[in-house]
Amino acid sequence: MVAYFLGILYGFHTGRALANCIAGAGWSFTPDANLFTSIPGVLHGNAAAGISGLHHAAGRLLLWSCIVLVELLMVGGLSFALKMAFDRWGPNRVQGMASRNEAEALLGRTRLRKVSGVVRPDLYGKKGRIRG
Repeated sequence: MVAYFLGILYGFHTGRALANCIAGAGWSFTPDANLFTSIPGVLHGNAAAGISGLHHAAGRLLLWSCIVLVELLMVGGLSFALKMAFDRWGPNRVQGMASRNEAEALLGRTRLRKVSGVVRPDLYGKKGRIRG
């Protein structure tokens, strides 16, 4: 949950940096001190909020387009990583291989001979013998 929140937060600022780079203001990422305080300004469409000395900041349309693009990529990547982690370490993961006794009980000769009439009714009759 924390990773999702931080991923969305950094995706927000990365989208803004991408928009400013496309607009010609250069790649400028938000300083750590302004990560949270600059969010309201960016929400109002100010691409220069929290960054000092930024000239020719991106417009609203470009800003929101880049933020949406980066956020979609971040959510998709984080969701994929979360699914991979749950497949590897989650409650429904594959627990391991069957033991030798379990494999014999399900796939061995004893079971095949027991169900031979069902497996090959043309060869083994109801009594389990080969018809001649």
